[in-house]
Amino acid sequence: MCDTMVRVAADGVLFAKSSDRDPNEAQVLEWHAGARHARGSTVCCTYVEVAQAPSTLACVLSRPFWMWGAEMGVNEAGVAIGNEAVFTTTPVSDRGLTGMDLVRLGLERGHSAPAAVEAMVALLEEYGQGGGCGHEDRSFSYHSSFLVADSGTAYVVETAGPRWATEQVQGGGRSISNGLTIPSFAAEHADHSVEEVNACGARRAATQEGVEAARGEANLMAVLRLHEGGGAGPTYHPLNGGMGAPCMHAGGGVVNSQTTGSLVASLVAGRQPVIWATGTAAPCTSLFKPVAVGDAAGVGPPPTDIDDGRSLWWRHERLHRSVMRDPDRLLPLFVPERDAVEAAWLASPPADAEARAEAWAEADRLLAGWTEQVAAAASALPIDVRPEAVREYWSLRNERAGMPAPAVT
Repeated sequence: MCDTMVRVAADGVLFAKSSDRDPNEAQVLEWHAGARHARGSTVCCTYVEVAQAPSTLACVLSRPFWMWGAEMGVNEAGVAIGNEAVFTTTPVSDRGLTGMDLVRLGLERGHSAPAAVEAMVALLEEYGQGGGCGHEDRSFSYHSSFLVADSGTAYVVETAGPRWATEQVQGGGRSISNGLTIPSFAAEHADHSVEEVNACGARRAATQEGVEAARGEANLMAVLRLHEGGGAGPTYHPLNGGMGAPCMHAGGGVVNSQTTGSLVASLVAGRQPVIWATGTAAPCTSLFKPVAVGDAAGVGPPPTDIDDGRSLWWRHERLHRSVMRDPDRLLPLFVPERDAVEAAWLASPPADAEARAEAWAEADRLLAGWTEQVAAAASALPIDVRPEAVREYWSLRNERAGMPAPAVT
């Protein structure tokens, strides 16, 4: 499950997305250079091979570690794309392009938002949509919707199998979640029973309100960090855990999803996109760091679903999973410092590769210190405040990842 937002204004476009997937499904923040390709060459996507474009654009992607496609990204032309799982009355094919494949293909081929949309729907029509999209359950499959933006405009693209509909964002804010939103297309294809379970209506209401009021990147970061009820930590429901808010936390008895990566971008004509990415799960415990399409940051080795202790994603999990024992007590230990660091970067974004590298080095130092501080405080807590079923859920995921679960009193 996911949430994507865009705000279109005369002075540029703001874009934001959180990717919600299985808790141990680490997300890779990675960079790809532009390239020219030989005539007749192909590219292997997650499940199918498609004709390669004559040339592809450089882009920065946030990608589930086992997929070819990406959940979100930005290219050198200043195009940003994010996708959502949507559930329709059209059966999902066993084989085809995944929504994540279409995100990456659109970024690699789109010099503008309209061009990216054109490339994506042409590929959808030619190769179809399908294949398993889950990590814990590889048979879990769905169709996708997308927000595609550049510095001047944005489009919603919604799909049901090979069929699709588009809507241009006319100005102001627009958000999408895990349900169809273009009225005529939704009336024909939406599966409302699944939408009820995944709480997409509640999340979209929150993100729509937030993006309409947003005036800068900091506002969108705050929206991505929202928990149900506005608390420091999530509200867990027996059915779907913390699925009722943009900052999603797993722990439900039937369906689960966890925010595993977040990205915010400012797209302004005549300048390179200004991008902020966590490269980590749970934006409520994460630091948005400066990213550029042209230079890779120090994210460490690419993560998998096993705690390696070295990649940025898994090093942050030590902090995140400790904090969730009692967010009301543990988040205040480091969030004021995190917010101050972000505010300073947003006020004066690191302007070149060297400055961005320094910012990432500072982020690494901060993460190490916060992790140590929170671990010490968490070990002294009298109890893990989460419901017993949530504690058991996370204990099993920790075990599967090779991460020792914190002791529970």
